[in-house]
Amino acid sequence: MDSGIGLLAAAAAVRKLRPDADLVLSSNPASMPWGPLTPAEVTELALGCCRAAAALEPDALVIACNTASVHALDTLRAELEPGLPVIGTVPAIKPAAAAGGRVAIWATPATTGSAYQRGLIRDFGGTADITEVACPGLADAVEHGDDDAITAAIADAAARTPEGTDTIVLGCTHYELVADRIRAAVAPTASPALSFHGSADAVAAQALRRVADPARTGAATLTVLHAGIPATLPTTATLYPQGLTLTPVIA
Repeated sequence: MDSGIGLLAAAAAVRKLRPDADLVLSSNPASMPWGPLTPAEVTELALGCCRAAAALEPDALVIACNTASVHALDTLRAELEPGLPVIGTVPAIKPAAAAGGRVAIWATPATTGSAYQRGLIRDFGGTADITEVACPGLADAVEHGDDDAITAAIADAAARTPEGTDTIVLGCTHYELVADRIRAAVAPTASPALSFHGSADAVAAQALRRVADPARTGAATLTVLHAGIPATLPTTATLYPQGLTLTPVIA
């Protein structure tokens, strides 16, 4: 689940690891963006998305949203576990900082500077030189497929990313959909060995590890829920590689 199409990255990663998996994508795009909302409001929206998905009796539930993981993960786990494993999304600060160097964390304004992210930096930042880079408007632009707004938001964040940056952490699931555009924007001033750390692959692997019966097979279906109502994948999903991975198997 996610506020919107940021969940495409994790869904595509699950599909890559398990092509037979039946996927349920539960979101509430009309309520976006979640960043400016209070923690209580985010929790209520996330609960609605998760309850709708849980009603279909999945084997695992991925909270493919950094904002929801920050504010609602404990509440979601308290309600749904142990019957339904709940996997949160955490910015990949630990692996990004493992080799030291200069690290930039691109995240929403709400996450940037939050006690949650600062705690991750404190616990896992090690010797890395870490800069938090807020990206106002980027997630919303990606959600709506607004090419000009995406370009402007990326350029703004790239201008505030320190020269010589070795590693960029994509601290919002929406950003993984435009990782190539982010790389192109920061490449002129970044380290030649610039690397990116998203969360989709690790989250997908963890979700598959937590299913009760890993040998159970599916039919590669895709179910889309918007605020609990059956829907179709938004046309904007086809603007991104991860969305194109999923569209041929919509049921």
